[in-house]
Amino acid sequence: MANHLRLSNTNKPTTPEPDPTHHVPVSNLLSPFGYLEGLDQDDYREAAYEVFFTACRSSPGFGGRNAITYYNPSDGGEDSGSSFGSGPGSPVLKPPGVGMAITSRVKTALGLKMLRRSPTSRRTSTCGVNPSSPSGSSPRMAFTTHQNGARLRRPLTSAEIMRQQMRVTEPSDNRLRKTLMRTLVGQMGRRAETIILPLELLRHLKPSEFNDPNEYHLWQKRQLKILETGLLLHPSIPLDKSNTHAIKFRELIQACETKVIDPGKNSESMKSLVNCIVSLAWRSPDGGSTDVCHWADGYPLNIYIYNALLCSVFDLKDETLVLDEIDELLELMKKTWSTLGINRSIHNLCFTWVLFEQYVVTGQVETELLGASLAMLNEVANDAKKVDREPIYVKMLACVLTTMKKWCEKRLLNYHCRFDKGNVGLLENIVPVVFSTTKILEEDVPCYIAAGQEKGEVGNNSTGNRVDHYIRSSLRNAFAKMLEDQNVKTTTNIEAREVSEVLIRLARETDELASKEKDIFSSVLKKWHPMSAGVAAVTLHTCYGTLLKQYLTGTSSVMNETILVLQRAGKLEKALVQMVVEDSAECEDGGKAIVREMVPYEVDSLILKLFRQWIQERLKKVRDNLQRVKESETWNPKSKTEPYAYSAVELIRCGKEAVENFFDIPVNVSENLVYDLTDGLEHLFRDYITFVASCGSKQSYLPILPPLTRCSRDSKFLKLWKRAACSVGVEDPNNMSNEGNHPRPSTSRGTQRLYIRLNTLHYLLSQLQSLDKTISLSPKITPAPKTRFGNRRQLGSSYFEHSRSAIQAASQHVSEVAAYRLIFLDSNSVFYGSLYVGDVANARIRPALRILKQNLTLLCAIVTDRAQPLALKEVMKASFEAYLMVLLAGGSSRIFYRSDHAMIEEDFDNLKRVFCMCGEGLIVEDVAEKEAETVQGVVALMGQSTEQLVEDFSIVACEASGIGVVGAGQKLPMPPTTGKWNRTDPNTILRVLCYRNDRAANHFLKKTFQLAKRRGSR
Repeated sequence: MANHLRLSNTNKPTTPEPDPTHHVPVSNLLSPFGYLEGLDQDDYREAAYEVFFTACRSSPGFGGRNAITYYNPSDGGEDSGSSFGSGPGSPVLKPPGVGMAITSRVKTALGLKMLRRSPTSRRTSTCGVNPSSPSGSSPRMAFTTHQNGARLRRPLTSAEIMRQQMRVTEPSDNRLRKTLMRTLVGQMGRRAETIILPLELLRHLKPSEFNDPNEYHLWQKRQLKILETGLLLHPSIPLDKSNTHAIKFRELIQACETKVIDPGKNSESMKSLVNCIVSLAWRSPDGGSTDVCHWADGYPLNIYIYNALLCSVFDLKDETLVLDEIDELLELMKKTWSTLGINRSIHNLCFTWVLFEQYVVTGQVETELLGASLAMLNEVANDAKKVDREPIYVKMLACVLTTMKKWCEKRLLNYHCRFDKGNVGLLENIVPVVFSTTKILEEDVPCYIAAGQEKGEVGNNSTGNRVDHYIRSSLRNAFAKMLEDQNVKTTTNIEAREVSEVLIRLARETDELASKEKDIFSSVLKKWHPMSAGVAAVTLHTCYGTLLKQYLTGTSSVMNETILVLQRAGKLEKALVQMVVEDSAECEDGGKAIVREMVPYEVDSLILKLFRQWIQERLKKVRDNLQRVKESETWNPKSKTEPYAYSAVELIRCGKEAVENFFDIPVNVSENLVYDLTDGLEHLFRDYITFVASCGSKQSYLPILPPLTRCSRDSKFLKLWKRAACSVGVEDPNNMSNEGNHPRPSTSRGTQRLYIRLNTLHYLLSQLQSLDKTISLSPKITPAPKTRFGNRRQLGSSYFEHSRSAIQAASQHVSEVAAYRLIFLDSNSVFYGSLYVGDVANARIRPALRILKQNLTLLCAIVTDRAQPLALKEVMKASFEAYLMVLLAGGSSRIFYRSDHAMIEEDFDNLKRVFCMCGEGLIVEDVAEKEAETVQGVVALMGQSTEQLVEDFSIVACEASGIGVVGAGQKLPMPPTTGKWNRTDPNTILRVLCYRNDRAANHFLKKTFQLAKRRGSR
């Protein structure tokens, strides 16, 4: 179906009938109200006319106070299709011209010009005289048929105008009139908002009143789709999914897809349909009675229908113009508000959008439409300040204004492409629209964040700052367009002479662009930005300066072309600076702030240029080499005597070579250039450090905490375990398939590769110290009078300070991941997977300690001396963490008695002793004791009585939750699991109770938290 929004066309048909081939896609302006599947603009337009005519049926020109005039097509007459009949007060017999609007209050307020066409030249009608009169009208005479008789020409009534504007066909109009006549028999005073119009149409219209069955079927499906959208998909009152009427209605709609619903009085389908629709439409928010039916007031269906009505105010012959009769038409449209759920605020917002949309879709040729939309924004701004705004209005307000703002800003951000000397005046309307919409959004729409603020483009919301952003963005885009036209995006594959010629042309075109900006756009934008021309000059200066810098960086030698480029760049810079000076004459600071943005085009000397080029080339060479070795890195040691990665050796070799060659150049170098080199190298070092540290996280090796349960002294699992222990000895029940019941005896290859990563980091640290010393002691460095880096290098600091800090952090991370992998993956079968499984006595820690000692011996053999203390410390912390998880999160296979405390305490002392005795003082006893404090605290809890544990838990749980003291009838709160175990943590004490296998603990957990028994418990 055709879209009712059409671009202006000089070859429009003179007939008001719909043109199904006339369709203009609005691809650059999306609707802010969303998309309703299955409905198009024709559907909204037809529904809008039906609602409008029903609401206005008693108005003059629509058939009289109460009369509804039906036009019989068989009466003939070439003008019968445009005659709506007249009731009391209709200007049927008035002389031509009486009905024409002389002035329009709405158009005057919106700044729209009057068309001032005579009624006979614009829209005249030949009509018969309506025989009904005030004295003779009655409900029985309400349905009248025009007979061929005396005819005269007159201005169209509002009803006729709307029919033409809405492109309603004569058969459709007659069917609507017949339906209303049949519906309102005996109840002519019935309000429009109590009529479910699509339902009445479905009930009263028969297939015989359509051209063919297919047309009737399509019409019936459209009416059902409108009802489905208004009652099921987007109802104004929320609908319960289990509503039986809704379910039945959906079934009827589905059935109608393939078969027409019989509209006969005895049709069961029609009876069911009526029952469902009436029940759904007459719902109220509170479930009580209501005097208004709700079938077309759900958002966004009501808005699409109402917008289709509002679009009828645009002249069919020239859709950039608004009808002079707009005042009367808008007043009549107001009668639909109660049916569609529209109020004054929503009307103002919709009318603002319709005017703006019409301006866009008609080719943006009529600035009056944009000005009218801007005028309506003043009304919207007042409405937005009201305190009684409905949530749906706030949502619409945000969507509409955001869409308008984005469309306008898209043009302002690239106004050089959109505007020229001939249409620059449009900027004077588009800029205020942006400011008005932005002001309303920021002041009256909650949680609104401008797109520029999200991206960090606009520092504040001032008018000048926004225009500043538009100027800079548009000029950047214009400069990029010039680059694109010159086909210059990189200088790597173009001869130096060609590049120079391109830069000279670009300098000339940039100068021309600056002149164009000053002559055409700056005079308009100066209303909102006092230094619009100055900002433009600075932006162009920056754009060309960036390109010039790239060119100089890529030049390998001093050539004549380079001199020409620099000369032309200097001429351009002089013109741009003069432009800034002239524009800043009236500024308070004389334009000093904006001048400071202009970084001069300085090339101090050929040597400086060659140095910078050399640095970039050398850094690129190092970067490419680093990328190559990174891709082939396997984390195997370079050799037995060099237990670190080959990629690190290559990186250090390239870095040292670059520094040595840098100082081999027979010229003193400024400190700025040294920092250029070292910062580039440091960036590569830090990238490599990040690469080395990219080995996952310890969390990936931690087992998932099992749910909290309570022990049962009679658990089936315990009985089975004891029986198995007596017959075959104790083994790990969770790892019976691991290599013939023997735990893994050594560190995995993956963990060994992590050790190589750790060695690599320490190798890198030692080499950076050597490289830093080489640079610091060089006699060729001359202090720069104005260093770009400030007083960055303090006494004793390093050129690679950030890299050294990054190495320390990376070493910590790699050590931690290696430790957790060793304990929770490699040693899982003898540690977390089997320790204390079944009971403590038969699953002690001794096997795990044997394997741990083997793994620590291998660690010390692989890891370099300097890295061993940190690596061992992390293994110790991971072991302690695993031990805690065995005690507090060991799952259903572990239970503990208070009598186990001594064995557990002895096992942990043995575990701690392993680390204290490993190596020659690699882990100081004080460090081990400090790390062991948490575990010892938890072990001490396991030695306490159940009663003491319950008492301690009650106290700390209340303190942690802020309850204080639990009163009568109150329950202790369930403490959250933080994973940070300690003896004062309520969750830790609770876990000790969960694994305590005695009656008191079981009773407390069941009574207080209703914790489930272990699986298999009776």
